Amino acid sequence: MRRELKTRRRLGESTKVLCDEFGVSRQTVSRIMNDVTVELFEVCRGRGRLSVDDREVISRGLVEGLSQAEIGRRVGCSPSTISREVARNGGVREYRAVAAERATCERAKRPKQFKFAGNIDLADVVTCWLERSWSPTQISARLRVEFPDDEAMRVSAETIYRAIYVHGRGGLRAELQKYLRSQRPARQPRPGTARETGSKIIAMVSIHDRPEEVAGRLVPGHWEGDLIVGARNGSQIATLVERTTGYVQLVALADRKAATLAKALAVSVLTLPEQSMLSLTWDQGVEMADHVLFKIATDVDVYFCDPHAPWQRGSNENTNGLLRQYFPKGTDLSVHSQERLDEVARELNGRPRARHEFRTPLEMWNEKIVALTA
Repeated sequence: MRRELKTRRRLGESTKVLCDEFGVSRQTVSRIMNDVTVELFEVCRGRGRLSVDDREVISRGLVEGLSQAEIGRRVGCSPSTISREVARNGGVREYRAVAAERATCERAKRPKQFKFAGNIDLADVVTCWLERSWSPTQISARLRVEFPDDEAMRVSAETIYRAIYVHGRGGLRAELQKYLRSQRPARQPRPGTARETGSKIIAMVSIHDRPEEVAGRLVPGHWEGDLIVGARNGSQIATLVERTTGYVQLVALADRKAATLAKALAVSVLTLPEQSMLSLTWDQGVEMADHVLFKIATDVDVYFCDPHAPWQRGSNENTNGLLRQYFPKGTDLSVHSQERLDEVARELNGRPRARHEFRTPLEMWNEKIVALTA
């Protein structure tokens, strides 16, 4: 109502007409015309946010004793939106539309001071617990236990993460990231929120079109593959794992070009017994863009996982984790020769596995692959 009244008055409509139509006094019109709140909110209000008129509906509904569900229906939003709006602006008894508008505008101002910058006690406690290797989620929950009556000692896990990773502004030291379990130098987007750019691989065959026998791990000869990369993504090793036996094959790569990978994998397949590789499952990395050339050279079917679904290559993911014992993250992988990679593969293939009742992948390979293809 305020916004409409102000607009129409500026367009030349008389105060008397506006007073009669909106049922307000001349003093009210004058006060609204001198109030800059409306302009401030039009600048900072995002799409879908509550308007001045919406807040007036909420205020009148609370005075009438309406339920939040009914108020939500009148405003055109969910009851939870009404609940949050009322709770953050004084509660049912104290809620006022104009005051709520002003408070919301203040909260919307940017840039905002980080929480730890204005609360040294909170920063000290969180730092201490981070150094004890507590996760941000554990810290956020424990603060409520340790300080049940102190609202100032509250912080979300997300705020802790931001405080660590927004260097120079977060209020916590950047080196605290070494106490996080991931120890990543920078945050990574969640799979569900990462932007999809579409695959650049032509003629992909989805993992969902893979024969059912592959999923059961009963028929040997079906492999999973991926790359492990070195420092600054400047070096790489191709890793291949047979799904039934866990047998590992490592392939040295000069670069990540699709042609290089296709050729190197084809050469590696030729070292295996005939028909011991029937299919290969890979993620949607563009390094496998020349999968058609690989298939022509080896007659091996290639299937591609869904985006952001590493569990669809569970055997390979597990093996890559084991390989980091030999090829730590952040190191140059190009220094390792093919002979060294073969040595590491032999060591892994000779390691007993619980899923094979502590027989080795090599023993399972000899039993299920070599003996059948001899």
